[in-house]
Amino acid sequence: MGRSIFADRSLIARGLDRAPTGRFLLWLLPWVLLAVWGGEAMRQMFADGLYHTNMDNRFAFGLWIVLDLAIIALGAGAFFLGFLTYLLRQKEMQQVISTAVIVGFACYSGAIVTLAVDVGQPIRAWFAFWHANVHSMLTEVTFCITIYLVVLAIEYLPIVLKNRRLRAIPSFLVLEFNLHRIMVVFAGIGAFLSFFHQGSLGGMFGVLSGRPFAFREGVGIWPSTFFLFILSAIAAGPSFIMLIVMTVQKLSRKRLVDAAVLSRLGRISGILLSVYVLAKLADTAVWITVTLPKLGFDAAEFYRHELFGIQVLFLELTVFGMLPATILLSRRRVEDTRWLVAGGLLACVGVTFNRLVVTLQTLSVPTLAFAEVMTYWPSLQEWAVLLGVVAYGVILYSLSFRYLNLFPRERELQEQPGGRKP
Repeated sequence: MGRSIFADRSLIARGLDRAPTGRFLLWLLPWVLLAVWGGEAMRQMFADGLYHTNMDNRFAFGLWIVLDLAIIALGAGAFFLGFLTYLLRQKEMQQVISTAVIVGFACYSGAIVTLAVDVGQPIRAWFAFWHANVHSMLTEVTFCITIYLVVLAIEYLPIVLKNRRLRAIPSFLVLEFNLHRIMVVFAGIGAFLSFFHQGSLGGMFGVLSGRPFAFREGVGIWPSTFFLFILSAIAAGPSFIMLIVMTVQKLSRKRLVDAAVLSRLGRISGILLSVYVLAKLADTAVWITVTLPKLGFDAAEFYRHELFGIQVLFLELTVFGMLPATILLSRRRVEDTRWLVAGGLLACVGVTFNRLVVTLQTLSVPTLAFAEVMTYWPSLQEWAVLLGVVAYGVILYSLSFRYLNLFPRERELQEQPGGRKP
């Protein structure tokens, strides 16, 4: 019998040191089990319907939409770093662009899978394209996400073609070379598509006039949430890529990229996060003093319930906003690994927390004087799908790290003092 693909060391690029097969399979085992659990939950949804969830006609958005919005925001590092690398010619970002592409592909494909489950009847998913509702922002989001996933697959292809076995096939080598030459085109398309669908996801909440907690005044033809979603995504995206690279370095005990590149990613996040926090503060102030009074509401009404008290607004603006922005803006702190990790982690948690608040609090708080606050807690199947999507991303990246050459300076850094970490 032939050897297992996992045990075939000839698939690993020359000069790259990877974990023994047994250890690698042991690493994959829990993630595979989570993915299988998530797959079984998806099968139940497709076979029996969405009654397995705790969502209903009143609470149509739940854990899956929070996951969907969060991973799309965190996956923004793919288009933003592609923009920096190929369009602004920031050559040092080539050290992490492969990771950004794979993470982006995992995030967006995971989001598509989550949406397919959330629709409840994925066999009718094509309706969104053939019978498009031209008056809905979600139509633009559907088209942009789908096309950008195709773009990410095209960007992922030359990384796959770098595999040691595939490079031995002349036609694949030529294809890889030609794809690299035109990658700037796909980077531009990806930046354009991501810019608008990130904004439209936020704009969708901003136009909900029947939900005053989310409703915002227009800035031009768009509500302010359109721009806030874009800013928060491109602020957290570089931090997410930085944290993943640092995690891989820790687990593999290798230096994979220059420390200056990681600091640069943190610094970029700090600058963009500062802009976002200022815009969020201005947006909140206008919402409290102008928008709500026009609608006949007092802002305090939306923070009376203990689950969504004023602490939610405080956490979002300060602990997950001002604090990481302050940390990552400091050149001295971004050169310290502990501060860099802390700032990046707070930034990523912050964008996830924002998506959770926008999704759940918007639906929970009452809009009528006699209505009560609605409560919702995800079912076991909803958690299974979430963990399954996360496990899928870990498995995809683990396989890519093992069998593809993701870090162009890995060999060179291993030869330097301190290249291999004990």
